[in-house]
Amino acid sequence: MPYWESLKEHEVKVQKCSVCGTFRFVPKELCPNCQSMEVTWTTIAGTGEIYTFTIVRRAPTPAYQEEAPYTIVHVTMAEGFRMIATLKGTDVDSVAIGQQVKVAYDDVTPEWTLLTFAPA
Repeated sequence: MPYWESLKEHEVKVQKCSVCGTFRFVPKELCPNCQSMEVTWTTIAGTGEIYTFTIVRRAPTPAYQEEAPYTIVHVTMAEGFRMIATLKGTDVDSVAIGQQVKVAYDDVTPEWTLLTFAPA
């Protein structure tokens, strides 16, 4: 899938409707705006603003407890759609709605890269 391949290259590609220009994330077969099936995978700016967030102090499973506390952010991207990921590189108590962030990359393995966010 182009999204995951783009993360390996440290860029983010998402679907963009070829008819009306609406961005689609998460990927969908039909455009939510015009119902077109025509799409291109487009590189985005990778910047945005925190819409909302949660601080995880007690992880849902023991596997994640070592990382706690950590922040999960819901970000309105510059292109107008929203993405959810972990926020890295900041104290959990300093996170605020409206804070500017940028995409960061977590190279988990040579084959697998995850999208995260960092303060802009």
